Amino acid sequence: MAPGADIDLDAPFKEDIILEVRRSRMKMMPGLTIQSGIDKTIYCSSHYPQWQAEYPEAASRFKPGGFGENLVTASMNERNVCVGDIISAGDPDSGLLLQVSLPRQPCFKLNHRFHLKNFAPKTYAASRTGWYYRVLRPGPLEAGMSIALVERKHPKWTIERLQEYLHRNQTDDAMNEELSQIEELGQEARGAFVKRVAKAKAAANKKQQQSSESWADYKLVEKTRQTARITSFVLERVAPDPDAPSYLLGAHARLRLPGGLVRSYSIVSGTPNRFELGVALEDSSRGGSAYLHGTAAVGDVLPVAASITSAIAPAGKASAHVFIAGGVGITAFMALLDMYRKIHWDSVVHYAVRSKDDVPFAERLAALTGPAPAAADKSKGTAATEDEEEASSVKIVYYDKAQGQRLDIAQVMSSLPWNSQVYVCGPPGMMAEAQRAAGSAGLGEDEVHYEAFAADTGGDPFEVVVANRGGQQTPAPVLQVGGEETLLEALRRHFGADDSAIASSCEVGNCGTCKVVLKSGRVDHRGTALMENEKKDGMLSCWGLTSLMFSFDQTSPEYGCADKAGPRDTVDQARGAVYVATMDGVRAEALRRRGGGRQVRFVHTWKRLTVGW
Repeated sequence: MAPGADIDLDAPFKEDIILEVRRSRMKMMPGLTIQSGIDKTIYCSSHYPQWQAEYPEAASRFKPGGFGENLVTASMNERNVCVGDIISAGDPDSGLLLQVSLPRQPCFKLNHRFHLKNFAPKTYAASRTGWYYRVLRPGPLEAGMSIALVERKHPKWTIERLQEYLHRNQTDDAMNEELSQIEELGQEARGAFVKRVAKAKAAANKKQQQSSESWADYKLVEKTRQTARITSFVLERVAPDPDAPSYLLGAHARLRLPGGLVRSYSIVSGTPNRFELGVALEDSSRGGSAYLHGTAAVGDVLPVAASITSAIAPAGKASAHVFIAGGVGITAFMALLDMYRKIHWDSVVHYAVRSKDDVPFAERLAALTGPAPAAADKSKGTAATEDEEEASSVKIVYYDKAQGQRLDIAQVMSSLPWNSQVYVCGPPGMMAEAQRAAGSAGLGEDEVHYEAFAADTGGDPFEVVVANRGGQQTPAPVLQVGGEETLLEALRRHFGADDSAIASSCEVGNCGTCKVVLKSGRVDHRGTALMENEKKDGMLSCWGLTSLMFSFDQTSPEYGCADKAGPRDTVDQARGAVYVATMDGVRAEALRRRGGGRQVRFVHTWKRLTVGW
């Protein structure tokens, strides 16, 4: 059957003919043997005359192989092929056996191939993308060979219907849940559905938590600089809870900061009515530690989640307790160590620091290793007195990076005393190394407690200016991107999913279809579609928004909003304050009002992007 023949695309598929076998867009092959399990591409030849009719200016480019397919068939298409279909080619008993794995995810390269602007999104909008096969049984394949449907596992999920929820209707939670469970669906597509389901559940849980979560006002009563980059904060509940417990072990406090930020920090010591935090000023801070270090002052009142409880239960069955900590991560265990010292539980702390000057709560740590009150003598029925002391059961081993000392976590894990309980808190690299070392040492999940080193900094809300949607009389729209959505989702929400400029395909950072022009702002790029040189003035709107840190509204002069304050600072005339940004972050500090001489305090870490197409 000729590629241009009129074919009923809705006709059920049982058998078809392979018209061409291709290795590349332009090269046909007489025949080959498919041995691998790598997904292969197939495309319906009848789509080409349809594209020719719709785009006559590019008609000469629409010919078999134009979409980079490996196989060209006559009548099989997205409306009569289902994900999971098992197809035989040639001898059904011993020949090639294939399985439909997922629809193709067209990328921006199709725009260049056919010389048509924004063409790639049209392919999945019309469900003419083609699909992939995985090889279940190797065998020969050549043009003219018959192919037949052997088994249909998911008759309701045609490629066309699957694309409806993959691209056009992405917010149907029930369909996303159902598609995430189809094991035959290729990981690229199934992973997108799994991600959506997880995101929807997280949003629902967060909404439920927020609806039931109560907040209490706490006053900052002490602020003490422990080291050059670590400061302690003592917060006291304005209206004390008379039923609060008298101590906390391994607890966290969730603080709600200006700008919609919520941050969680380890409690060093105290009770739910009065507790102390130790917070490091992170180099890449996006508002949490920067605000606390530079802006928060004694007397300020901050909302704190009222549910503060101990998070680490003492491991009473362990014979030894081994702590591995890095930097400010020691704060997660200080209350626990103090308790273990008082009850004489053998504990060893392996503590890695940048230098001896970067040890927070140094005097308190030294006290942990000092003489402890003697234990009661149960055999004589007498209790210990305050004057009776004995050597501390807590030992601390320091590893000073400035002196070339390195904590060998693998060695620690492999030489643990018998019946040890391990506790780990440190930066991501240390946590990952500890998990690998624990696995190599054969430690069970119940033998190692991992404590999150830093608050979850993902999901912060931010603003985006869509520069090319404004004009001389109409200002460019400013979109508020919520903590639970991507820039792509916000663009769709504001401009509509049918807007031709808002293109996407894979939505996992692989294809580059959703790329937008970045006119100002800094982005922590994720995904793999952009080359390093493309990241300077572009970003993937579907991915890479977990760590945004911006200057401010420095819209390009071509849109009539040049930043006259210069590249390093911006004047907010409404507040009369000068906000200073550096390449490494935001300096949240009290700055002198320009011209007025009055001190003002930095109250927000601004997060704003300017983008366009």
